[in-house]
Amino acid sequence: MCLGIPGRIVAIDDDQPLRMGTVDFGGIRKPVCLATVPEAGIGGWVIVHAGIAISMLDEAAAQDVLSLLDEL
Repeated sequence: MCLGIPGRIVAIDDDQPLRMGTVDFGGIRKPVCLATVPEAGIGGWVIVHAGIAISMLDEAAAQDVLSLLDEL
């Protein structure tokens, strides 16, 4: 089982060998590989596991997951 955390893309860097971006996780910003979600853009929400965006999701779904995580 893996734990993927939703985050919002705040910057994209296409100058790397792999597409990279900066993702905001509730005020904490981390570099994330975006190579697996080529359709992702700034402002989009992604599920991140181990520094790699594994899928996209809409803002409502991201907020639902974040609310559940806050309850934990």
